[in-house]
Amino acid sequence: MKRLRQILLGWMMIGAWMAAGSAWSADDEAKDLVLRGDSRCTACHEPGEFPQLFPIGKTRHGTMADARTPSCTNCHGETQKHSEGQGTPDITYGHQTEAGVKNGACLGCHKRDAKRSHWEGSTHQARNVACTSCHKIHSATDPVRDKRTQAEVCYKCHKEQRAQASRPSHHPVPEGKMGCSDCHNVHGSVGPKLMKRDSVVETCYTCHMEKRGPFVHSHEPVNDDCTHCHNPHGTTAESMLKVRPPFLCHQCHTPHVPAQASLYGQLPTPNSIGWNGASVVQGRGCLNCHTQIHGSNNPSATNPTPQFLFR
Repeated sequence: MKRLRQILLGWMMIGAWMAAGSAWSADDEAKDLVLRGDSRCTACHEPGEFPQLFPIGKTRHGTMADARTPSCTNCHGETQKHSEGQGTPDITYGHQTEAGVKNGACLGCHKRDAKRSHWEGSTHQARNVACTSCHKIHSATDPVRDKRTQAEVCYKCHKEQRAQASRPSHHPVPEGKMGCSDCHNVHGSVGPKLMKRDSVVETCYTCHMEKRGPFVHSHEPVNDDCTHCHNPHGTTAESMLKVRPPFLCHQCHTPHVPAQASLYGQLPTPNSIGWNGASVVQGRGCLNCHTQIHGSNNPSATNPTPQFLFR
């Protein structure tokens, strides 16, 4: 009788242990691993089988303390049939899905941001660029949001700019001190070339404020567009000039002789060596005299006042 009692007690303990184990498993399946409500997806998409999905918990999308944090279904749709083992999710982010469908899921939350209010009609939107073409959502680090790696993401399409940035004179983009997004708003802008400001010059003035002025004598190209003279992505001439002086200046200004030649009435003819010799052949540059080419408060040499005329 005692032996039978021990056997029954043992079976009761085993039954209780199995019941507790099954209850633990049910709770474990219902537990969200990374995002709110993700237990519906993580029941099948386990960390061991799909490790590339779970680093999203280290991103802003995985911040549980933020009420705005999305869940799997916010981006991939309700996917009822998929959760039942039939077909793919409502929205997938591979090449087979149109860019507009993928972007619509992102803009559902991100369109509220003023930085993306001009996405519709922008260059990237018109060319069917998807958010996931540049951003890695499930990755713990998004290369396009890091200045040290951002340019490499842009260079996948903008190969000409990669070559220009490799030239001797360039902004410190290859060094990781600047990123493309310092000048461009890739999500859309009211300015040209996706500039962050309303114009090219206003964008340049955010860093080069000393060029803004106002000056008594302004250089018209400076007020119009800095890229008349500079290529901001990089050149072989110093200061990112498109062509080295004086040849750059000669594209707009007719080559002329130094002032001392006019002092003594020795104005050479266009065919004489003095016409270009003084400024080009002898290696002189316009910047030797015109040091403030972006603008100056000194008298203008083009329209001198009477007291500065040579006599």
